Order: sequence, then C-alpha cells, then structure tokens
Amino acid sequence: MIWYTALVLVVAAERLAELAVALRNARWSLARGGTEAGRGHYPVMVALHIALLTGCLAETWSAGRPFVPWLGWTMVAVVAAAQVLRWWCVRTLGRRWNTRVIVVPGLPPVTGGPYRWLRHPNYLAVAAEGAALPLVHGAWLTAVLFTGFNAALMAVRIRCEDGELARLPGTEARA
Repeated sequence: MIWYTALVLVVAAERLAELAVALRNARWSLARGGTEAGRGHYPVMVALHIALLTGCLAETWSAGRPFVPWLGWTMVAVVAAAQVLRWWCVRTLGRRWNTRVIVVPGLPPVTGGPYRWLRHPNYLAVAAEGAALPLVHGAWLTAVLFTGFNAALMAVRIRCEDGELARLPGTEARA
C-alpha cells in the first residue's frame, strides 16, 4: 500500500502544479478583461477533489482494500491516460486554461487538440481519473461516490462554461 500512497501523493502534487498554472493563467485572463463565472460551485469542486484523494487513502488503509493486479494495473493505465489528456488540454488552451471559468472577451473558441473531437475533454480526464484512481487499490466506495458527485457537479459546471463560451465569437459554428 505504500506505493499506492505514493501514487495518490503524486496525483496531489500534480493538482498543486495545476493550481499554480491556473493562478498564473487567471491573472493573465483577468488582465485582458476576462470575467469569472461559476464562483459558487468552485469551492464545491475543490472540496470534491480533496475528498477524492483523501478517500482513496482512507478507504484503502482503513478497510484493508486489496490490490487486485488485473484491475489495479488497468486502472493505473487509465490514470496515466487521464493525465496525458489533461495536460494535452492545458497545452492546447495555453494561457486560457484554468480551473475556474474565466472567459476573455474577443478570443475565439479553441478548436484544436482534443477540442477537435470533444467540447470538454478535460472533464473526461477528470471523470476517468476519479473513477480509476480509487480502483487502483480497490477503493470502490470512493470511486462510486466521487463519480456520482462529480457527475452532478459537472452538469452545473458544463452548463456554466457553455453559457460563457456561447458569448465568444465563432461559437455558433461549434454548437
């Protein structure tokens, strides 16, 4: 279980790196007249992601969840793929990527990278990681709870984000 704890801590460190990028990008966006929407659901999203990481460790350690190799290694691959997709999104959006919903007026929507195929590819990465990370070491309860709460949160988040993106020029072509 030590290696699983290390994996969860690596994911936590990755989250901190995301926050550093998001903070820098938020300053850039706000300096260019960007406006933030969805402030009310943001603290819930942060709490949910902290609960995911905490739940992974708490359930695995307290319930003595076993490592099942065929499931665990498959889920490690899903976690890795989710990280690749997430950072592809970050790279594609560049300074416009953020953990908050901040839209800079006058900028057209991004249609390259994974956004060629999916409207919200980062949320696919979040959903995949949120289900897979707990299942690496059998924390099925955490996986189920995170998936359910995340689906509800994403319904709110995507509605908020789509509303803001609809204000951008060229969005009508993507709708």
